[in-house]
Amino acid sequence: MKQVLTILAFVLVGSFYATAQTNGAVMTFDATTMDYGTIEKGADPIRKFKFTNTGNEPLIVKAAKGSCGCTVPTYPKEPIMPGESNVIEVRYDTQRVGAFTKTVTLTTNEASDTHTLTIKGDVKAPASQESVPAGNGGLNNN
Repeated sequence: MKQVLTILAFVLVGSFYATAQTNGAVMTFDATTMDYGTIEKGADPIRKFKFTNTGNEPLIVKAAKGSCGCTVPTYPKEPIMPGESNVIEVRYDTQRVGAFTKTVTLTTNEASDTHTLTIKGDVKAPASQESVPAGNGGLNNN
C-alpha cells in the first residue's frame, strides 16, 4: 500500500510540473534563421518569420528591435490567441553590398520573454553592362 501511495504521489507531482510547463503563451517558430542567400543589390528586402502560439494564453509581442538601423522588424500589435499563427516581418537594406548577419530581438509576455531571430546573406553589386555604341546597329547604309 505504501508503494502505491508513493507512486501516486510521484504521478501527481509530475502532472503538476507538466501543467506548469505548458501554462501561458508559447511562441513557436517554423524557423529562427532566414538565409537570403546571394542576392543582387536592391533585391526584395523582406523576409517573414512564421510563428504559432502553442500555449494556452494569448501571446503578446511587446517589442521587436533590429541589431542595427539596416534591419527593421514589423510585428503584430494585437494579441495572438492560442493556436493562431502570425508573422514577424524583417526588412534588410539590400542597398548595402556585402555579406551580412543581423539579429532581431523580440520581447513577449512568455515566461522566457525574449527570442532572437537571425537573417544572413550576401548582397552583390549588379554586374556592369557593357555599353553598346550608338549608331545604326552595324548596318551599312551605302
